[in-house]
Amino acid sequence: MSTKNFDLLMWVSSILCLICVSYGFDPIDNYLIDCGSRTNEPVGDRIFVGDNSDSSILSTPQKILANTTLEITSSPYNSTLFQTARILDGPSSYKFPIKKHGRHWIRLYFFPFIYQNYNLSTAKFSVSAQNITLLKEFQIESGPQVKEYSLNITQSNLTLTFTPSSNSFAFINALEVFSLPDELIPKSAQAIVTDNNYSLSNKALETVERVDMGNKSVYPQDDTLWRLWVSDDTYLIHNNLAKFVSNTTAVNFTTDWVTDIIAPSSVYGTATQLDSESDPNTKANVTWRFDVDPGFEYLVRFHFCDIGSMSSSSISFNVYINSMLVVRNFDLSSQSGLGVPYYRDVITRSSDSLKLNVSVGPSDIGNSYPNAILNGLEIMKISNSKGSLVLESDLKKSSKMKVGLIVGLASGMFIAVIFAIILFVLCRRRRRRYAHVSHSKAVENFAPNEMENNSPNRAAIFSSSKFGYRFPFLAIQEATDNFSESLVIGVGGFGKVYKGMLRDETKVAVKRGFSHSQQGFAEFQTEIEMLSQFRHRHLVSLIGYCDEQNEMIIVYEYMENGTLKNHLYGSDLPGLSWQQRLEICIGSARGLHYLHTGSAKAIIHRDVKSANILLDENFMAKVADFGLSKTGPEIDKTHVTTAVKGSFGYLDPEYLTRQQLTEKSDVYSFGVVMLEVLCGRPVIDPSLPREKVNLVEWASKSLKREQLEEVVDPHLAGQIKPDSLMKFGEIAEKCLAECGVDRPSMGDVFWNLECALQLQGNERRSSCAGDLSSQVSHVNHLEISVSTAQFSVGDIAGISMSKVFAQMVKEDTR
Repeated sequence: MSTKNFDLLMWVSSILCLICVSYGFDPIDNYLIDCGSRTNEPVGDRIFVGDNSDSSILSTPQKILANTTLEITSSPYNSTLFQTARILDGPSSYKFPIKKHGRHWIRLYFFPFIYQNYNLSTAKFSVSAQNITLLKEFQIESGPQVKEYSLNITQSNLTLTFTPSSNSFAFINALEVFSLPDELIPKSAQAIVTDNNYSLSNKALETVERVDMGNKSVYPQDDTLWRLWVSDDTYLIHNNLAKFVSNTTAVNFTTDWVTDIIAPSSVYGTATQLDSESDPNTKANVTWRFDVDPGFEYLVRFHFCDIGSMSSSSISFNVYINSMLVVRNFDLSSQSGLGVPYYRDVITRSSDSLKLNVSVGPSDIGNSYPNAILNGLEIMKISNSKGSLVLESDLKKSSKMKVGLIVGLASGMFIAVIFAIILFVLCRRRRRRYAHVSHSKAVENFAPNEMENNSPNRAAIFSSSKFGYRFPFLAIQEATDNFSESLVIGVGGFGKVYKGMLRDETKVAVKRGFSHSQQGFAEFQTEIEMLSQFRHRHLVSLIGYCDEQNEMIIVYEYMENGTLKNHLYGSDLPGLSWQQRLEICIGSARGLHYLHTGSAKAIIHRDVKSANILLDENFMAKVADFGLSKTGPEIDKTHVTTAVKGSFGYLDPEYLTRQQLTEKSDVYSFGVVMLEVLCGRPVIDPSLPREKVNLVEWASKSLKREQLEEVVDPHLAGQIKPDSLMKFGEIAEKCLAECGVDRPSMGDVFWNLECALQLQGNERRSSCAGDLSSQVSHVNHLEISVSTAQFSVGDIAGISMSKVFAQMVKEDTR
């Protein structure tokens, strides 16, 4: 570094030290750079040093300084920082001397504009710091953007490297690197799943969200550490359940533990609280929803402060992340006191979901006034075991696939090519035949003038719900308002599910696969093929699909009342009566029985769970999500040997240990669903005491002692007749037998569930008594009788089992 530059930096550092001392924070390492600028730029009380061509901090063979006259009005950050940029045509690095070891913040400023022959919106590049990947194949097409990271620096230098992608370049508008107070980031935090401490010492963090509750924003110039806190109103799911309160003067930093370093008084002085004044009996939660990357751990920091706007009684409420309980009956008054800030850190994992829900809701304490409050929230992504903060890109996956393909072609090119040609010809023929059938049906349902080539209504043919077929992508976009986030009704491993409306005003559910979905084309194809083969009142119906532009989209009938899971726990939906739950179980069992017996080979669902049982407007159950379904064994085989797939907690232990799949694997999973229905709680709930975490283990003890009343959902108190409960518990226990051969068939299951329903209705039949084995013969007799009368399996599924009971009673009395 030249003497001139050194003197300049020393002068700037001296000024900054005086400013920071008066402001309350003096970072030992403090580098503020206005990249691409030849002059220094004051930003509030700070000065960003011009990144001119004499700078020795930057090591790069190219020195392109770019600027624009565009005015930036949409950013809360100083607009002048975005009006210059340094363009990097090759691998380049900034090297910063580090005086203090420990946590440092790195903020990167980006705004794409056009400079000479460079269109910054086309730049694609990666950024790393030390051995941590911060950005991979990053591209920003419009608008200003600031990325913030926290790294634990233990060396004498910090190297920030920019690497352009092939045939591209990198750019940066401004950057900050400065040391953080030791108390800001903890060395460890409690994981809500395992209850163990999770070490953060060697982990990098990326700020995903920093939110100020109370419908307020806090800008960098008003924060001790120059942080941006955005308003929470855009993240709220149900605004009508919340009200915003503000009382900044009540905030009192009286402890050394929480200071304005943690969060400013403008954050602790505003809050979003449960609006329970109109209904003192409300049990709803206030919920915020955030976008996250799947497969990463996240540090979530909750900020609380009783700012005097709450009820005069003690403030006690529950805090949740997704369906997991973070803290039960949290008494804010006892933790801090009036106006005294308090915060809590936890670690959670996003699993396969792209959404993270944070909720606060009324306490379980019976006498407490229903209330809940949250003042602020921070969500920080934690680097993975590979030292990366980036979701594995499609490009990387594609490269691995290409390597595998090359190896495969090298060993059998000729066979692969011939097979591909045959497959292509068969697919073309099948599509033409299918398109011809669809076209013919369309002609029958539309007027002749709609079929003219230039007719404006021609697109309506592709928006009809009268038959299932291949939809154009434009029709799907139209039905979902271009995949509006406001229409999202669910998110799973495959992708998001949207509520849609076709042109004939038919409501549909549109499942769109993620480009990085763990369930890929094989699952997409499987589900379409399965649903195309079967039609049953208790299986969700396929309306169509779309595979244009590499999309994987499936269109189903819309189920008005969502999933069974959401009516049992984890949502604000109304609960179900015992009779409703029995009828839902019966419908689901009949749907699965049809899968197992409706064709020459059994179809094994392989992912039976309460989230895959949907309810229509009349609460009739329909089994959904056939992406993991598998054709059953050959006649001379007892099982299918296949890799284990399914959902944790529902997996058949025999299948899990031996990889031997049978119809009885579905029976076991259905037994778990029955326990969910009975107990009204998740399969795995880490917030409960150790002996209650696993639903099957906990409920099985009560099943064996014949004391099911201990585990029954409190919402069902006084509803269930003892005989009905006993019958339900008996079949659930048999479904959960360790060995598949000891489990009943799905036919036996829905038979006994019908019996439990009859007992609940006080219409006890003699046919309900006795062991399952005796009832199997009745079912078999029924199937034989119906088959001789030339009924189909689908017809059997439509027969009311109440009538069957009456018929069998007549037979028993002869």
